Amino acid sequence: MMPYLNLGIMVVGLLLTIVIYNIIPKKIRPVLLLLVSFGFFFILSNWLIVFLLLSILSVYIITNWLGELNKERDKLIKEKPDIKKEIKEKYRKKKKLVLLLGIIFNVSFLFMFKYVNFFGTNLSNLLGLFNIEFNYRIVKIVAPIGISFYTLEALSYVFDVYYDKIEADKNILRVALFLSFFPQLMEGPIARYTDTANDLYAGRKVTYHNFCFGLQRIAYGIFKRVIIADRLSHLVSLVFKHYTSYSGSTILLGIIGYTVLLYMDFSGTIDIFIGIGEIFGIKIPENFRQPFFAKNISEFWTRWHISLGLWFKDYIFYPISLSKKMKKLTIKARKGLGNHFGPLISGAIALFAVWSLNGLWHGAGWPFLFYGMYQFTLILMGNIFEPLIIKICKKIHINRENIIYRIIQSVKMTLFVFIGELFFRAPTVTIGFKMLKKVFTSFNLGTTLKSGEFLSLGLDIYDFLVIIGALIVIFIIGLLKEKKHNIREELSKKNIVLRWGIIYALLIAIVIFGAYGAGYQPAEPIYADF
Repeated sequence: MMPYLNLGIMVVGLLLTIVIYNIIPKKIRPVLLLLVSFGFFFILSNWLIVFLLLSILSVYIITNWLGELNKERDKLIKEKPDIKKEIKEKYRKKKKLVLLLGIIFNVSFLFMFKYVNFFGTNLSNLLGLFNIEFNYRIVKIVAPIGISFYTLEALSYVFDVYYDKIEADKNILRVALFLSFFPQLMEGPIARYTDTANDLYAGRKVTYHNFCFGLQRIAYGIFKRVIIADRLSHLVSLVFKHYTSYSGSTILLGIIGYTVLLYMDFSGTIDIFIGIGEIFGIKIPENFRQPFFAKNISEFWTRWHISLGLWFKDYIFYPISLSKKMKKLTIKARKGLGNHFGPLISGAIALFAVWSLNGLWHGAGWPFLFYGMYQFTLILMGNIFEPLIIKICKKIHINRENIIYRIIQSVKMTLFVFIGELFFRAPTVTIGFKMLKKVFTSFNLGTTLKSGEFLSLGLDIYDFLVIIGALIVIFIIGLLKEKKHNIREELSKKNIVLRWGIIYALLIAIVIFGAYGAGYQPAEPIYADF
C-alpha cells in the first residue's frame, strides 16, 4: 500500500501548493516553488540534498566567475582593440580552466554515486589478468534522486555561459529553482537555462486555462502509466527473471512488453510533469514526439528522450566533430574517400563518444555500454549505406515517401528498437543474447497459445484486451499529432458537452481500467534510477 499512500500524499501536496501559490504575493511564489522542490527532494533522498545544494552553489560561483572574465575581456578589447586576438586567447585559456573546474566538481559527484563500483570492479578484474592483486570491495551507495538529470542541466548552464550564449545569472534563487524544480527532478526533461529559468521565477498566477490544460496533460500521463505501464510491470519482471522457463514466443512478448512499458512509463511520467509545469504557467520542454512513427533509428533518437539527445548533440557531438583536429581529419579523408565517406570518419568518432557516454549515463553496467554501442552501430551503418539505398530505390522506382514504404521502414526500425531494449533491460549481455537466441530457436506461437503460457504471467484475457484498447487510443492520438493536429487546442473549441465528455471519459477509463488494488503493484518510475 505504500506506493499508493506516497502517491496520495504527493497529490494532496500538489493541490495545497497550487492553492497557496495562488494566494500569496507574486514575489514570494518562486520562493514557495523552491521550498516545495527542496522538500520534495528531501522526502525522496533525505540528507543527500546536501549534494544538490553543493551543485547549485558551484554552478552559481562558476558561471559568475566566467561572467566576470567575459566582462574583463570585453573591457580590455575596447581599450586595446589592436591586440584583440591576443586578449581573446588569453581569456579563453582562463575560462577553460574555470570551465574544467566546474565540470570536475559536478561530474565527481555523479562518478562517486553511480560509477565508482563499476569502474572499481572492472579495474580489479583487469589487473587480475596481469596477476596484480587489487581486491575492490563494492560499496553500497544510494544516489540522490535525479542526480543524472540535474547534473546535465547544471553542465548545460555552465557550457552556455562559457560559450557566451547566455549571461551568468546573479540571482542564486533562480539558479537554485532551475536545478531543483520538483516536477523535473526524477526524470527530466533536461531543460536549458533559457527554457525554464525565467518562467520558473515569473510567479504567474494560475489561470483557469492553464489549470485545465495542465490537468488534461496529467490525466493523459496517468492513463499511460496506470492502465498500461503498471499492468505490464509484473509480466515483464517474470519473463526477464525466469526466461529459461518460457518459450521463445513468451520471451518475445516480454521484450515487446518491456519496450511498451518503458515508453508508457517514461512518456507518461513526462506528461504528468509537463502538466504540473503548465498549471504554474511554466513551459517544460517536450521529451517525446511520436518516436515509433520514425523511419529509422537516427530519426527515432530525435523523437525519443529529445532533451538528452539534444544535450549530447550540442555539448559532445558538435564540440568533437567541429574541433580543429577533426576538421583537419575531415579535409584529408574527403580527398581520399570522397564527399560522403570522408566526413563520416570524424562524425563516427564523435558519434562513438556520444553513444559511449549515453550508454553509461543510463547506468553503470556492461548491458548499458553494449546498448550504446548497438545504437552507435545502427546509426553509423545507416549513414554509410544511405547513398546506396537511395540509388537502389531510384533504380527500381520506389518512392521513399510512399506510405507503404514508410510503414515498412517504421516496422523495421521498431524491430531494431525491440532488440536494443532487450539488452537495455537484460541483467547481463550474455543473458540478453540467450534470450534473443531463444526467440529464434523456440518460437512457436500456436503451441504457446494452446498451453496458456501467456496467461501464466499475471495477466488474464481482460488485462490484455485493456492494454490493446489503450494502445489503440494512444496510437490514434499519436497519428493525429503526426498530422499536425493540436488536439487540446482543437478540443477547447468544441461544444462544452463534447469537450467535457471526452475528459470525463478519460478519467472514468483511469478509474475503471487502471491497474491498482489487490494483485497490482505500481511500477517504479524507471528513469528515476538513471
